[in-house]
This record gives sequence, structure tokens and C-alpha cells, in this order.
Amino acid sequence: MTFSAENWQQSAEELARWYRKHRRPLPWRASKDPYRIWLSEVMLQQTTVAAVVPYYERFLKVFPTVQHLAESPLQAVLEQWAGLGYYSRARNLHKAAQLLATRGFPQTAAELIEIPGFGPYTSRAVAALAFGEAVGVLDGNVIRVLSRFRGEKLEWWKTHGRKILQEHSDQLSRYDDPSDVNQALMELGATVCTPQKPLCSLCPWAKHCQARKKDLVHKLPLKKPKRESEVWVWKVQLIKNKQNQLLLLKNEYAPFLKGQMLFPGSVLQRSKAPKTFDLKHSITHHLIYVEIEKRKYSKKIGSDGLWIAEKDIKKTNPSSLLQKILGAATS
Repeated sequence: MTFSAENWQQSAEELARWYRKHRRPLPWRASKDPYRIWLSEVMLQQTTVAAVVPYYERFLKVFPTVQHLAESPLQAVLEQWAGLGYYSRARNLHKAAQLLATRGFPQTAAELIEIPGFGPYTSRAVAALAFGEAVGVLDGNVIRVLSRFRGEKLEWWKTHGRKILQEHSDQLSRYDDPSDVNQALMELGATVCTPQKPLCSLCPWAKHCQARKKDLVHKLPLKKPKRESEVWVWKVQLIKNKQNQLLLLKNEYAPFLKGQMLFPGSVLQRSKAPKTFDLKHSITHHLIYVEIEKRKYSKKIGSDGLWIAEKDIKKTNPSSLLQKILGAATS
């Protein structure tokens, strides 16, 4: 089905009207402050709205402006982020805040994407929602909504399929308030056009939805092939000095938790799980089998890295994996 400019305009207007009537009263929707919008979008990546709201509100009490965030130590930021997971988001947030606090927020997606930590989605979301730039966002919800609306069997995880969906999203943003249209797409995917049991009768696009006409609702979007899991054995060294502090080094040896402060050790990829290990943990597609070795400090070990009291490990690296290792070591 060919879509004309008039079709896109009608679709955008229908969507925006629906959103203005049915949108949820979420805290980040009460402001056009680019800092607050940016923070919410970063937090919402890989995390549900229900989980994010209390973290978002607590975070803003501690860091009410981008200047407060930029001037705070990373450790304080990680403490407030603890529990949300994917801690690289917090590190990138802090790094970008230090630039934004001095330069101010650029108002276009093309400028925002040049800032470390701003990807295609985040730069477009801030530009559209905070500054009204006519650019469309593309996240999981939007991919599902647009795939069904247009009835297109696109490999959205590949460049060509993603480009087509991005063009659809951009088209819609040109014909009504870009902030409302983009949030409407995400809201529709989150509350109506859901993965398993879509509420088609409540959808503002029900009459025009090609997936509904072709009986493809439960077949779209196409499923991305799963990445095979990798088995890794992590031999962890818990090294203590005379002050009973533990040694942490910047992770430059393991494919998981890259760049974070971890216990010293070594990793080895295996074809299958080992028979003996102290604990098991998974991070994305990495299945990690941990073997713990306790050692006392000696001059041979050296002193590079940080010596941290066990009770403060979580402040330096809030990853649940480190806490599991400490728990297993004392049990």
C-alpha cells in the first residue's frame, strides 16, 4: 500500500489526538527540560516504566540539574543508579553531563549524537521531545507499532529494515507536534499495541492497520534471531591487604562488565559449562561460571588499582555479580 503525504498527515493527527486524550501522567512528561527528558530516556532503556518512576524521582532529588550531575563524583551517581542495572548507562550519563554542563544542550539530533553516550534513539528523543525538532524515534515499541500499522515484514535489526522504519517515524513527526507524535508511538506500543495481547479495538489506527487487515498482528514484527549464549569461566582472585581491603582493577580482560572496576582474575571461553564452580551468573549472552580464589597481598601482586573495604565495594561497582561473589566467598 502506497502512502501519500495526505495519508501520513491523517495518521499523525489521529495518533496525536489519541495521545493527548489517553496519555499516562508520567513525571517526565510534565517538563520540556532537556535534562529531565534525557534522564528519563536513558533510564527507560532496558527498564520498564513502573520500575523507572521511583528511581527517576529519587535521582532528580540528588541531581536536580545537569550541573549537579556533572559536578558529582561517579561513585555517587552509581549509588543512585544501583538496582537499575546496565551500569554503562550511568557512566555515559555522567560523562555526557560534564560536557553538557559547560556547552548547554544542542537542539538538533545531528548535534546531540556527537556527544558521547548519545545514540541515534536518545539524540532524536531529546531533540523531538524537548526542542520540537521534526525527527522520529525508533525503539522496540515504535518498531512493533509501525511494522503492524504498515503490515511490513521487515528485518528491523538489519540496516535496510531499520532505515525504512526510521523513515516512517520521521514522516509522522513532520505532520503534527513531534513531541506528541513520538510519545504517542511509544505510548501506543506500551499500552495498546502490545507484543502478546494487543487491544486493537482501542487503537486509533485500527481501521488503517495493515497487519490487522492481513491477519499478521501476531506475526509482526519479525522475530530477531537469538544470539547464541557464550560460556565463560571467570577465575576470580579476592586479594586482601593488611587493612583487610579488597583489590579492584579496571576490567581490561573480560568481555563482560567492560571498563568497570572488578576483582583481578582471568577468563576462559569454554564450549560447555564446567562441572565444578562456585556460582553462576548471566549478563546478556554471557553465561559466567565463577571460580573463587582467596589470596593475601604480597609485593609480587603489585598495588595498581583500588583497595576498597568490602562494605564499600557496592559504591564503586554496584553490579550484583560482585555481591554474589562476596556472598559465595563467605558462605
